[in-house]
Amino acid sequence: MRTGSIPPDAAPSRAAPPRTPTAGTVPPPVEAAVAEAFREEWGQLVATLIRWTGDWDLAEECAQDAFALALRAWRRDGVPRRPGAWLTTAARNRAVDRLRREAAGAAKLREVAGAMREDGVPYAPEPGDEPDVPDDRLRLIFTCCHPALAPEARVALTLRTLAGLTTAEIARAFLVGEQAMAKRLARAKQKIRHAAIPYRVPPAHLLPERLPAVLAVLYLLFNEGYSATSGAGPMRPGLAAEAIRLGRVLVRLMPDEPEAAGLLALMLLHDSRRAARQDEAGDLVVLEEQDRTRWDAARIAEGVALLDGALLRGRPGPYQVQAAIAACHATAARPEDTDWAQIAILYARLKGLVPSPVVELNRAVAVGMSAGPAAGLALLDALRESGALAGYHLLPAARADLLHRLGRTAEAGDAYREAMGLAATGAERRHLARRLAALE
Repeated sequence: MRTGSIPPDAAPSRAAPPRTPTAGTVPPPVEAAVAEAFREEWGQLVATLIRWTGDWDLAEECAQDAFALALRAWRRDGVPRRPGAWLTTAARNRAVDRLRREAAGAAKLREVAGAMREDGVPYAPEPGDEPDVPDDRLRLIFTCCHPALAPEARVALTLRTLAGLTTAEIARAFLVGEQAMAKRLARAKQKIRHAAIPYRVPPAHLLPERLPAVLAVLYLLFNEGYSATSGAGPMRPGLAAEAIRLGRVLVRLMPDEPEAAGLLALMLLHDSRRAARQDEAGDLVVLEEQDRTRWDAARIAEGVALLDGALLRGRPGPYQVQAAIAACHATAARPEDTDWAQIAILYARLKGLVPSPVVELNRAVAVGMSAGPAAGLALLDALRESGALAGYHLLPAARADLLHRLGRTAEAGDAYREAMGLAATGAERRHLARRLAALE
């Protein structure tokens, strides 16, 4: 899993949900409306369908069918005033049809068929039915994070179900192959079905045991929005915004958990730089080249305040440490003011909390900035020889930068070319190509 980073199918064949338009393209109005509805409504729609049907695969398939139907119907009839209600009704009708054909049982069929009012709005559960979790999508996260599931399966299943990430995108987040991830997702769904894991929110006293997996889900969800693993654009702002929104809900739900506040601080501090991370052409602008006057000062102040409050509780964890690293960057008025020595110390602390090759990579970069490029390169070369980050484009990219600073231009060029061959997004490849061109 991408901890500390700046995060044929085994399941039945099904159409992919609509994706966000790539940078540089202007989709027709209906396609844009469907893509926007997917970003806003996917998680809520799937969560509702799972609660009604109890079948995870059926819920995803009916949600995808609803979006496919929307493409046809909205071209003919226009985009509805309430796209979410339209999609929920369409998905509900599709589920009813499927259950009727499959003879799933009269009780379940009546439950799904009666779950909507005539205006397309789901009936709310009766007071006292569930603990006070104020958001359906957060309920889904806690359900996916049941302790009977393997930790990585919990995170992967939530990213697939809640965010609509493809199997390939989730595989990249975990640094594993796509087929391996497809099997992992299929096993998680089978476990839920065969073990009869209930789709419900646990009692309040059991929420803390699921917190680490919930935090991991939100972190990877934000990472995919902040630094997309596929596509032409370097960011998917809708995913990052949803992770921050859910992070705020979680902090209100569990105000005494410093790691929840630490994660929200981390996301806010990173997101404060969003406006400066792309140029007018939509290409990536690296940290040292960003216009810091475009950073969001309010988000930085909120993130620092959250971090200070969390640290006062005296229980520092990995998200608080990462937030402290982000604060070192966010509070530096100029690149040369960055306290790289402190960042290197914090990465060493983070490595002790959550050993990860990505953390080692980031620590090596910080050491290269504080103690000199030769010291950082020695750490990177050891990491390269270990094979722990084989195929991860940021490793050769970091080596290229340090080799360039050492004056080893030819080796730096080779490392940039290696990184370009591994980069997953067009924006990353264009950025690396510019670095290589400047080197040559």
